[in-house]
Amino acid sequence: MTDPTHEADSEAQIRRTALYSTLAQVPEGKVVSYGQLAELAGLGRAARWVGRTLSQLPSDTKLPWHRVLGAGGRISLPLGTPSGDEQRARLRTEGITVRNNRVDIQRHGWRPVEHSG
Repeated sequence: MTDPTHEADSEAQIRRTALYSTLAQVPEGKVVSYGQLAELAGLGRAARWVGRTLSQLPSDTKLPWHRVLGAGGRISLPLGTPSGDEQRARLRTEGITVRNNRVDIQRHGWRPVEHSG
């Protein structure tokens, strides 16, 4: 008999791995939305899950979590919080302009090349 909790764990691990490997590809100076990242990782409409999962990353992660934004380029992390301030600082370091708590998605949005088969 297979253990259903083990199956759920491995499914969650597969989803996280897909998310992390996609996030790792977002280049410096580019941003994606939570929803776009979910879609690119093959997770469908899972923007909230992406946000929750990224919020649980260890503080020393090498993944570029700061390049993930809310819909329309909105920075989800509040001003004045350590993670929010760090996100804004990292984005500015990469040459991304933050105005009114938003990033210009037209200018800085990551559009990976579609692979047509």
